[in-house]
Amino acid sequence: MDQRWNFEVGDIVKLKKPHPCGSHEWEILRVGADFRLKCMGCGHQVMTERKMVEKNARGLTKAGNAENA
Repeated sequence: MDQRWNFEVGDIVKLKKPHPCGSHEWEILRVGADFRLKCMGCGHQVMTERKMVEKNARGLTKAGNAENA
């Protein structure tokens, strides 16, 4: 719970619950008080509060390490 994430544009975040398409992974398009996320499965984009992303994040792949995922 006290793990602090360092979110940056281009990172892939794995969330607790899947999107209806079945994907758990989201690309971060915008960072701030709100996040814009793009589903890696279907491409759907959503705006959500930072608090929700920090609470439900289960993993983070940095943009430069995408080939290692």
